Amino acid sequence: MWLFRTLAISALGGVAVAQDLTTILTNTPALSNLLSYLELFPSLTTTLGSLQNITILAPNNNAFARLLNSSAGAALVQNDTSAIQALLTYHVLNGTYTDFSDKQFIPTLLEPSQFTNVTGGQVIEAISNKDQVAFVSGLLNGASVSGDPVDFTGGIVHIIDDVLTVPQSISDTAIQLNLSAAAGALISANLVTTVDTLSDVTLFVPNNEAFQAIGSALPNLTTQDLSSILQYHLVQGAVGYSTLLRTGTVKTVQGNDLTVTIENEEVFVNSARVVVPDVLVANGVVHVIDSVLNPNNTTAMPNPSQESGLTAFSGASSASNIPFTSDVPTPTSTTPGQSATGATATSSSSSGAAAPVRTGVLGAGALFGGALLVLNL
Repeated sequence: MWLFRTLAISALGGVAVAQDLTTILTNTPALSNLLSYLELFPSLTTTLGSLQNITILAPNNNAFARLLNSSAGAALVQNDTSAIQALLTYHVLNGTYTDFSDKQFIPTLLEPSQFTNVTGGQVIEAISNKDQVAFVSGLLNGASVSGDPVDFTGGIVHIIDDVLTVPQSISDTAIQLNLSAAAGALISANLVTTVDTLSDVTLFVPNNEAFQAIGSALPNLTTQDLSSILQYHLVQGAVGYSTLLRTGTVKTVQGNDLTVTIENEEVFVNSARVVVPDVLVANGVVHVIDSVLNPNNTTAMPNPSQESGLTAFSGASSASNIPFTSDVPTPTSTTPGQSATGATATSSSSSGAAAPVRTGVLGAGALFGGALLVLNL
């Protein structure tokens, strides 16, 4: 099956008394909806039941009910088998996990296909705060662990209170999270296909305010100029999750280096501050920054005492409106299992991306998980 790779078999304590997966699900009333969807895919259910050393994040019935009653539940209502199968597989972790005390990015069994282009399988982010554990997925959506873990013959089941979202394409994610200026800039520079189809990328995406702050410099840019600027925000060949980031330099697709600086537990890229880290996308990760990077000003340095990002474009002044938004398509609802080329859901905020899961569930401190980061590639 295309969704699975060979898993190493490991010894599990208590295998002799543990029940098989189907029995566990059947005997857990809160997971009856999950069991119903798994029964639509007998081969998937059989495969999951035969694997060893896996962790299943099992949405409870309330999670499925909320999904089905929302505009995002179209794939389930329409019985889109590819999307449902991808969604279910994204809830299976490659390994047995019981300790989530450290922030980590855990590979799932969703592998390169129409839904992901990350070597080693798409990931979920696991974060914790005291006794609370949450998993963050695509579009910054996530779920908290509900109840105690349950052992089964192939590993462990954690019941969660929401359905995770398969990470979307970069362009769709930008629209969904209201990074509309960046989405429009990619369209204007004819880079949508490029950024969406590259594998293993790290992209630093300026928020809307960042583009607006240099609005006077944008109308005179040629398509080539704009393309060069945007490619200076893109690193290809390694996915730089926040746990892998280190102070130093990294080469961009444009050709020039970025300088990453960590000071007082804040992360800067040249003079730009990372304001929302670790937005999972179909082909890697996005970190939202508060100013636009300039490939002709690679020595721009941060000023941690300044609340907003320093402009790297000398002489530029702010525009009255958010630029590049005229060609941005109207967002539509997205499903948790939607293809990487699918549509996106609406966002009502006028500013750049927020982090509803990390701030709402675990508090702002979980955004970076303490002292962290910059690209160790």
